[in-house]
Amino acid sequence: MPEILPIGWFHTAMGIIALVSGGVTLVRFKEISLQTRSGLIYLVTTLITAGTAFAIFQHGGFGPAHGLAVMTLAALAVGTLAATMKPFGKWSRYVQAVFFTVTLLFHCIPAVTDGLMRLPIGNPVLTSIEDPLLKMCYLVLLALFLVGVSLQLRWIQRHPVTPREPVFRP
Repeated sequence: MPEILPIGWFHTAMGIIALVSGGVTLVRFKEISLQTRSGLIYLVTTLITAGTAFAIFQHGGFGPAHGLAVMTLAALAVGTLAATMKPFGKWSRYVQAVFFTVTLLFHCIPAVTDGLMRLPIGNPVLTSIEDPLLKMCYLVLLALFLVGVSLQLRWIQRHPVTPREPVFRP
C-alpha cells in the first residue's frame, strides 16, 4: 500500500470522527438527524470525508473510492432535502433515516478495506483486494446495515417525534 499523505491523514481523522459520532448518534437517538449535535457533527464530518476523498489518488485516477464518495454526497443531499423541505410528505423522516444511515455503511466499506490492507503494519491481514475475506466482510456490513435500518424504521414508526438534544442553558 502507498504511504499516507497529509490529506490522507486528515481524511482518515475526519472519517474516524464521523464513524464515532454516527455510532453515538444511532445508539443515543436511534436515528441520524440535523436536530442533534452529534448528528450534525456526523453529517459535517461525513461531508468533509467524502470531499477530501476526491483529493486522494492512490491508484492514479478515479476509482471505486471516488464512486463511493459521489454516492455519499448524493445520499447526504437526499437526506438533507428530506429533513429540511419534506418533499416526501409523511415519508420524509424515513427517507432521511435511510439515506443518512447508508452513509455510515459507505464509511465502513473503505475503513474495513484500508484497515485490513494496512494493519497490522508490516504484515497486513489482506494482501489483495480480491481476497474472499474482504468480500465476506462486505456481506457482514450489508447485513448489519439492513438489520439496523429495519430496526431504525420500526423505531421511527413507533416514535413520531424527531429526537432533539436538550438545549444547554447555564
